[in-house]
Amino acid sequence: ADVVVADYHYYYDTSAMLYALTQAHQWKVGVLVDEAHNLVERARSMYTAQLSQCSLAAARKASDGTVKKSLDRLQRPWSSLNKEQAPSYQAYEQVPGGLLLAVQRAVGAISDALAHAPMLPGDPLLAFYWEALQFMALAEQLGPHALFDVSLVQQQIGRSRMPVSNLCIRNVIPAPHLAARHAAAHTTVMFSGTLSPQHFYRDMLGLPESAGWLDVHGPFHAEQLAVEVVRHISTRYRDREASLRPIADVVSKQYAKQPGNYLCFLSSFEYLERVADCLQAHHPQIPVWRQTRAMGEATRSAFLESFSDSGEGIGFAVLGGMFSEGVDLPGKRLIGAFVATLGLPQVNPINEQMKTAMDQHFGKAKGYDYTYLYPGLRKVVQAAGRVIRAEDDRGSVFLIDDRFRRKEVQALLPNWWRLSS
Repeated sequence: ADVVVADYHYYYDTSAMLYALTQAHQWKVGVLVDEAHNLVERARSMYTAQLSQCSLAAARKASDGTVKKSLDRLQRPWSSLNKEQAPSYQAYEQVPGGLLLAVQRAVGAISDALAHAPMLPGDPLLAFYWEALQFMALAEQLGPHALFDVSLVQQQIGRSRMPVSNLCIRNVIPAPHLAARHAAAHTTVMFSGTLSPQHFYRDMLGLPESAGWLDVHGPFHAEQLAVEVVRHISTRYRDREASLRPIADVVSKQYAKQPGNYLCFLSSFEYLERVADCLQAHHPQIPVWRQTRAMGEATRSAFLESFSDSGEGIGFAVLGGMFSEGVDLPGKRLIGAFVATLGLPQVNPINEQMKTAMDQHFGKAKGYDYTYLYPGLRKVVQAAGRVIRAEDDRGSVFLIDDRFRRKEVQALLPNWWRLSS
């Protein structure tokens, strides 16, 4: 083949065959990466490995002989780690030596068993083997670009609730892994409408300092999109209850002024439901349809079909979900969007530990921006980008949160937008 069109992982994953063939045959390849902003999270998942204690239990149950003994030996240091752990989440500088040695021995025992009796797909022992192989490989490469962490949960096992844990080699900065892929290619071209700021994507995607950067002016103009910052509303978690009616009022006021199809993006399904309920309670004349959890192809299509050229109403969706990126609703199918969130990732122990790792790697001033601000605003811009899809489109975007007035936030919005408030 002269041209291969494939998902990212065929070239960038730990076991990517296109990359392996490139190396083996010394091919001169050009790699074109579409929607390159997504490669940060996708690469993190490719270079993250988890081992579940429940998977280990299933593998032990399906094994016997030498293999079972090796898995029993792995269970002991794993259980000891659980006992040492007071909080439900804990990060460590390295994988304990005894635990890693037990994983290596278990992998060796299963490998020997596979040589004599191949296992069929679906075998819990085989599933654990693949997970353990990746875990072991990434544990041996553990550095400041990744974390080793343990998440402890209570789970029903038989008649009892017992503490079980997930071990994770969690990639934070995919750059060291991706840099090797870039080096193997004759050229790599990454493109996206939201590769900003440059230094964030250079740092995270492992781009060399010599990489060229071309900022191409789009075909759209400020006159096509009215962008309004709604400053009097806070969508912070502590202010959610107080924000419901004001958000509903902003939506209803714009709908009364210019009826048509709109998307309203919220930070979670719970928040979505509460705002949509509030809108219907106080403005029942406005048609409303909602994104729901685990939508199948049919319900997804039905949601999008509600945005007809002659239709009117508000579609509620979760920011960062299936309707905030890669959806084209040109012309009158969509004339506006409300984004009632900055899209910041949830503050939780994992994200806070990742922020600490970013601080240590890039400098303390960058940890918050790299973990929360830049990923959040990228989702906002992507969602707002659903409104103007063609050169003759016209529409409105309402950025609902007082934090949108901050200079450091506005600097991350497209430079062709003209903000009013």
